[in-house]
Amino acid sequence: MTIWNLGSINADFAYGVPRLPGPGETLAAGSLTRGLGGKGANLSVAAARAAARVVHVGAVGPDGRWAVERLLEYGVDTRHIAEVGEVTGHAVIAVDPDGENCILIWPGANVAIPEAARDAALAEARVGDRAVAQNETNGQAAWLGTAKRLGLSTAYVAAPFDPQAVGAVLEDVDLLILNEVEAAQLEAALGRRVSDLGVPDVLVTMGAAGVRWHGGGGAQDFVAPRVEAVDTTGAGDTFAGYVLAGLDRVMPMAQAIGQAQVAAALMVARPGTADAIPDLKEVQDARLGP
Repeated sequence: MTIWNLGSINADFAYGVPRLPGPGETLAAGSLTRGLGGKGANLSVAAARAAARVVHVGAVGPDGRWAVERLLEYGVDTRHIAEVGEVTGHAVIAVDPDGENCILIWPGANVAIPEAARDAALAEARVGDRAVAQNETNGQAAWLGTAKRLGLSTAYVAAPFDPQAVGAVLEDVDLLILNEVEAAQLEAALGRRVSDLGVPDVLVTMGAAGVRWHGGGGAQDFVAPRVEAVDTTGAGDTFAGYVLAGLDRVMPMAQAIGQAQVAAALMVARPGTADAIPDLKEVQDARLGP
């Protein structure tokens, strides 16, 4: 089957800093790298590296052709990435020695994805395929609603978090992925527990504490593998991409979660975003303890 990802594409400018800056503070960075990023691109690369067939639906500006080429190199189908007049989205990322980060994002072309590009992609989809979106593009609610009506399985990664954006897609989502802070914010905004949202499967990531799966008749916790974090940027996107790829290969949810946790653990142990995502062989060969 195929994973259809309506997702952002960014140029990531990552700066190594001695600590994350406080209000009004100026810091000198010790390093700078430019790489492929954006939650959508990261997810597409992760799913493709996990051996899924992935079609990315999005947009770049004329300055972003290199990003499309990079996605293609990783095995992502890029036929439905439009070139628009807006500048390509980009992110400025500060990463401290402990791997923690803060990120400033300019959406650019990611919020100018033509409706025609979205429609053309779903016109090729088949019943049983998977459609996924995150909150870094325009057209998320319409995309997931159409996909659901066409018989696709739908997923939403609730980041960057906005309770209104999540609320707008809930009735059309089969799988919701969010972190524990976002889960608490969503519960406060909606007045309901995440287990009572009517979504068949909800995954709450908790960093080093692991993952909680609400679904299958109850809640189940999964312990995270232990690694020394170098850079946590993109770990959640890697997890989501690997989960979707595992489910697409008809893995049970628990097995898909376990594989995705290993992929995310390997990811945080190295610097970078999309370019640092491990492939399936690395994940299968990894020996990580809890």
